[in-house]
Formats: sequence, C-alpha cells, structure tokens
Amino acid sequence: MTAEKTATLEELKATLLESYRKEFPDDEPTICAFAPGRVNLIGEHVDYNDGFVFPMAIPVGTMIVGKALDESTTTKCYIRTLSKDVGEQKSVEIDLANELSPIKSPKWANYVLGVLAHFLERVKPSKKQPFRILIATSVPIGGGLSSSASVEVAMCTFLELLYSNSPSSNQQLSKVDKALLCCKAEQTYANVPCGIMDQYTSCLAKADHALLIDCRDNTSRYIPMLNKNVCVLVTNSNVKHELSAGTYAERVHNCQVAANLLGHKKLREVTSLKELENVRDKMSPTTYKRARHAITEIQRTEIAAEALNKNDYTEFGRLMYESHQSLRDDFEVSCDELDQLVELARSVDGVYGSRMTGGGFGGCTVTLVAKSSVGKCIETMKNGYKEKCQQFHPRNDSDGDSDTQIQICFSYLSSSKFPLQNYQKALIGMSCACVFVAVISLLLTQSLDTQSLFYKIRCSKRIVDYLLISNILTGM
Repeated sequence: MTAEKTATLEELKATLLESYRKEFPDDEPTICAFAPGRVNLIGEHVDYNDGFVFPMAIPVGTMIVGKALDESTTTKCYIRTLSKDVGEQKSVEIDLANELSPIKSPKWANYVLGVLAHFLERVKPSKKQPFRILIATSVPIGGGLSSSASVEVAMCTFLELLYSNSPSSNQQLSKVDKALLCCKAEQTYANVPCGIMDQYTSCLAKADHALLIDCRDNTSRYIPMLNKNVCVLVTNSNVKHELSAGTYAERVHNCQVAANLLGHKKLREVTSLKELENVRDKMSPTTYKRARHAITEIQRTEIAAEALNKNDYTEFGRLMYESHQSLRDDFEVSCDELDQLVELARSVDGVYGSRMTGGGFGGCTVTLVAKSSVGKCIETMKNGYKEKCQQFHPRNDSDGDSDTQIQICFSYLSSSKFPLQNYQKALIGMSCACVFVAVISLLLTQSLDTQSLFYKIRCSKRIVDYLLISNILTGM
C-alpha cells in the first residue's frame, strides 16, 4: 500500500512549473504567490456572530504561478487548477472586456473570479491587465482547513504583484483590508455566508503563535505557543462537505433570527444565557440551540485563549471537549466519524482535548496532545478508526484496492538542504504574514525529528491524515 505525503512548498512549485512549461512551451511564469490554510483551535461558527475565534496557520496552502499577458493582443484571463479533487472542468477563460459576474460552472472558479472582481473594484486600475495562471493546493478540499480562503488570499497576492507597477487611485491594501476583500469575494461569488476568520488568518498569522481574532472590530492579538512538549494534531476524517449546500446558510440564518429576537445586531452582544432563556418561548427549539452554541462558544474561546496563554493545557482541553459537544448537540454540524475520532483521542493518556474543527459535516478534528503521547494517540486512532471505516465505507472490489488493512507510515520530508535562493520566486509572491510558512517548509527539510513528520494512514480508499503542526520551528 502506497503512503501519501502532503506536498511541500518546493513540491507545489515544481509541480506548477512543470505543468506550466508543458502547457506553454518556451514560456516562463514571472509571478508566484502563496497563502496558507488554517486550523481553528476553538471558536467555531461564531465569526459571523461577531464573536472570538482562535485559529493558527498551518504549513499547507495554495500556490499560484502565472504572468501578465500583452493587453494589446488579448483581453482574456486564463485560469486553470491542478487540483485532483475538482470534478468539473479545470480551466476557464474570463474576458476583462465584459462585466465580471459569478459563473454557473465550474464552481471553483468563482473563488478566483470573486477576488479578481473585488480587487479591480477596490484598486480601480487605469487599465485591466490580462493574465494566465495555474493554481495548486496542498490543503485538503472540504477538510475544514480553509482551502477556499488560501486560494482567495493567494489570488489577491498574485493580483497585488500583477498590478504593482500600474498607476491606480487606491492600490495599497492593508492586511485586514485584504482579508475583508477575500471574505466578500467568497460571500458574493461563491455564495457562502462566511465570516472573516479564514481569510484573516491566512493574511495575518505568524509562526509559533495562535491568533485570537475579535470578529466584531477585526482586531487580534497573538498568543504564543512555544512549549515544545505540546503538539497540535490535525486528523482528516476524509469525509467531504460543501458549505454552499444550504446547511451552513441555515445556521447563519438561525443565529441572526435569535439575535433579532433578543434585540441585538449579533449574538456577540448577548451577555449571558439567562438573557437567552428569557426569550426561549419566542423562538423555535432549533433556533434556541443554535443561539446557545454561539453564545457559549464565544465565552469559551475567550477563556481558552487565556488558558493557553498561561500554559494551562488541562483547562484548554476541557474547553475543547465542551466545544465539540456543543457543535455536535446544539449546532448539529458534527458527524459519526468526527465524533469517533474525538472519543478515540480522549481515551489516550496525554491528550488534553480534542474537537471537530472547521464548518463541520466532515473534515478534520484538532487535538492538543503531549509530544510524548503523539505516537500512542495515532496508534489508538489507527486501530479504532479501522472498524469504523469498514463499517461506513465497505470495500468496493471494483476500485482495484483489495487491502482493507490500515497501515501507518512516517513520511519524512526530504533531508536535502535547499539553498534559500531556491525559494526566492515563491517568497516574492507572499504577503509578509505568510512568509513564515515558506520558512517552515524550508526548515522541515533540515529536521528529521518527530516534529517534521507528516503522519499518514490509509484504509482502502479512505485516508486519515495526521499533521503535526506545532513547534515546527525547532532549531531556530
């Protein structure tokens, strides 16, 4: 059975360059942009309630390579994705001579097109610049690790570079402005009523820190994560979700209905559960449960950030379990696979806490675990998740994979040391807040301890991915 490895920054770049040269012989891209994904430690489904969220960036993300085209010969932009997870057509042409608007197909292109439209509206260049780009990502699509935001922020970074020498009335974007632009693009073009967390994290995160974001005023503060004996473990159930399917929007609506009944603009303004109880008879049981999650999750997130700041991992873990229970029972966005992974993690000594992360309906869990217990945690998940995989996803003999055993493989990144100049082209396209991901990728190639491992488990056609993403700047 073949072990699969998450692509490094260098591998993403190599794949993109190879594909570009194959499609456009005798031509070279001149711009490379990158933006990371994120994992949310706690604070789920509260960003659109003006609450607190507590994410951190992870060393996987989206990279875009491309170049400007001669505007005297064409007004069209060529956009292609290399993602194997995209079932629709993988390329699209956009004519800048026409008014930009969302397209029906392929759906993935709207995440890119939305950023382009809002960037041009914001920057107001004297002339629109046609371009061609290729896009590749190492963020699992539908895994709750913000693949869409990493695409949007990478695209916005590409456009900043593309128009860097063009006269315009308002070209400069602050990091927060950039996040807001990308968030608006997803809301208006991909039709996902998301909050600001994902794009904000991709733009402003920094190494060795989590980011406590106040979604009411878009301010934030960094919480250090420097203890090398504690790790963050992300586990991908490989159950896919599509947030625009309606379930996400329904919950946004439920929360807003509750806020209106309480006389507030957003649920962040609710001061206590007693206030909610006073109007319980005026709302449906579903609306009440959605509001109860949002109100308690906002409170939990503030407390959790302070606990982590004090290295109180026991308290932080307790709040993670509370968060998962609330997401499962009140917000109803978990699923059997996520619940099982959380319970398997809970059974291991040395695990402080675990919860689902992301929008839900599949995706990933995030676990805070002592470094000394990481191996045991993975082994427990491996053995426990095996039967569940077989139960929910029986083997299909027609897929050519007759091995139903789960195998675990420690996939070391290459031990060869790449000179820093090899990363120059990739670094050029990054916002300052994203550079640390490239640095992480570079350092991972020079370190072979357990913190530089990407743990992979495969069960038939199902994959459970383990990413050790904390303390990966060892040796700096």
